Amino acid sequence: MTTKPLILPPNPTIGVFDSGFGGLTVLGALLPLIPGAKYIYLGDTARLPYGSKSRETIARYAVSSAKFLEEQGADLLCVACNTASALALTEIEQALSIPVVGVIQPGAEAACKESSRSALVLATVATTQSHAYAQALTALGLTATEKACPLLVPLVEEGWIDHHVTAEVLRIYLAEAFAEAPDARTLLLGCTHYPLLQPLIERTLAQMNHPMTIIDSAAATAVRVAEYVAPSPTGNPATCRFYATDSIEKFQRLGTGFLGHPLAEVHLLDLGG
Repeated sequence: MTTKPLILPPNPTIGVFDSGFGGLTVLGALLPLIPGAKYIYLGDTARLPYGSKSRETIARYAVSSAKFLEEQGADLLCVACNTASALALTEIEQALSIPVVGVIQPGAEAACKESSRSALVLATVATTQSHAYAQALTALGLTATEKACPLLVPLVEEGWIDHHVTAEVLRIYLAEAFAEAPDARTLLLGCTHYPLLQPLIERTLAQMNHPMTIIDSAAATAVRVAEYVAPSPTGNPATCRFYATDSIEKFQRLGTGFLGHPLAEVHLLDLGG
């Protein structure tokens, strides 16, 4: 991988976009890497789930959100949404005049560093049906096996990140995936909800006697964004501003768990239909 040139000042404004809450794991990974930045986070909660929409609708929603963040002064946009990254990244890039970083390529490249043969991708139905990770991994020379795990997102949003039901669901998904890819030793978390499950995933893998290197695409994306930013010579603290297009109370409640600390005020935003 070629490191991106340092094109942003040490204290940039970074827009982070997701259809909901999961992108807060990317924001959480960004905070220690670019501590002096001004962050603007937008969760398009009124129009989720994106995965059930057409590619054209997803692109329209994602572009409207991206343009809002650029209008708010973002110097760079992080598309912290696997569905939008898989299905609408080109449209977003064409609509903006600032750098755009999605979550697919950084995650695939991080997996490539850990394996020269194959990788297993856990993701949502929409992301697996797009085959975006498989295409990115194949282009890097890896064999990719994608496993859709539709029950994991609602379990995470229910707060069941260390629950016996979630553990059993996860064990079933992994057993099915291993039947298809028994030799896989690199596991790529292809959904920004899944980092919250990483401790449970590690325990489940140990119980199944199937050791794997886990790649967090959220963390890999944060590293990629940081490559655009010059190191900060000062200790200015980060600031965060949050927007949601619906259910700001729910966003604030669930977002606290995703980000790891209480969210500041969440602003309600109407982006239209």
